[in-house]
Amino acid sequence: MKKNKLKIKKSVSKRFRVTKKGKVLRGSQYLSHLRSKKSKRTLRRMKEQKKLTGKFAKKVKKMLGKA
Repeated sequence: MKKNKLKIKKSVSKRFRVTKKGKVLRGSQYLSHLRSKKSKRTLRRMKEQKKLTGKFAKKVKKMLGKA
């Protein structure tokens, strides 16, 4: 018997990514708008990927089909 294929959420797949070890990474917000007001240090920090933890990370993994 065929198993139903799991559909991943496209909106989630564009915003988050899961590493090989299973960590969930997200981009920073407020990066694309009014950049001239922000300091260079802030912009540098925002470019880095942030780690997601807790229940929300589990939810995201489930939506991506990685859980």
